[in-house]
Amino acid sequence: MATHPSGPERVTESCVDCGGETTHDVRVEIRTESRTEENAEFSREPYRITTCDECGTETATRMNNA
Repeated sequence: MATHPSGPERVTESCVDCGGETTHDVRVEIRTESRTEENAEFSREPYRITTCDECGTETATRMNNA
């Protein structure tokens, strides 16, 4: 379970590469999933992006898996 050590953009969570609990920088990014320009405006989805402060591993998780 994530905790908030020093602000809403910093959380402590498990890092697969480090093998333990580390602080992560967290942000939300809107990404375009369509590879063609024709439908790009309809394929924008929010992603939760975490970056480990210890090793720099970045993980992107799609937030809208409908």
